[in-house]
Amino acid sequence: MLTIPGTCWLCRMPLARPGWGVCSRCAKHLQPSPHCPQCGLPAAHSRLPCGRCLQKPPPWQRLVYVSDYAAPLSGLVHRLKFQRQTALAASLARLLLINVLREKRTVGLPPVDSIISVPLHRRRAWRRGFNQSALLAKPLARWLGCRYEAHAISRIRETAVQHRLSARLRRRNLKNAFRLELPVRGLHIVIVDDVVTTGSTVAQIARLLLQHGAATVQVWCLCRTL
Repeated sequence: MLTIPGTCWLCRMPLARPGWGVCSRCAKHLQPSPHCPQCGLPAAHSRLPCGRCLQKPPPWQRLVYVSDYAAPLSGLVHRLKFQRQTALAASLARLLLINVLREKRTVGLPPVDSIISVPLHRRRAWRRGFNQSALLAKPLARWLGCRYEAHAISRIRETAVQHRLSARLRRRNLKNAFRLELPVRGLHIVIVDDVVTTGSTVAQIARLLLQHGAATVQVWCLCRTL
């Protein structure tokens, strides 16, 4: 998608601030379809947990995302992650912030003490040159006035690429892959990722945080794959 600097990615109208990426009017249209507030999967009601979560809830309290994994947002995420267009990160983080503030205003969210990003293994981080989740988490923490804990979680085992695996293999692939590096007892923590598919990665991290005494865990991401 080619855009003129300083214009909205979607409607091509001039922006008040060039780095915003999407104007406020178009940002309102980048909303997910009706979904469960806990797992993020399709549901009849967006304010009450779905039947799946009532029977077997995920190990986090809330999931906030910008839109389903579809154009135009999916293309922007792909450009950030695989084409190394890291200049997109701040604008994408702003879209996530808009949705977080909307959720906080309309349905309420748990408080936030610290934001962490899903870590890459050191070899993968070295090959890619950046962690896309960290690029989203840092400005979010600054805008919300909370801590960004860059080294709260480390990835101690290099795993196969998740998007090539089935849900069952994803869970097995991530077993014992993460280690907690900082105390979290009593803290309200947000995990930031770019895309949540089966939720296996953020579930492993959420369980680790809760096992060590975290008060609540939320997941914030740009896209939820349905």
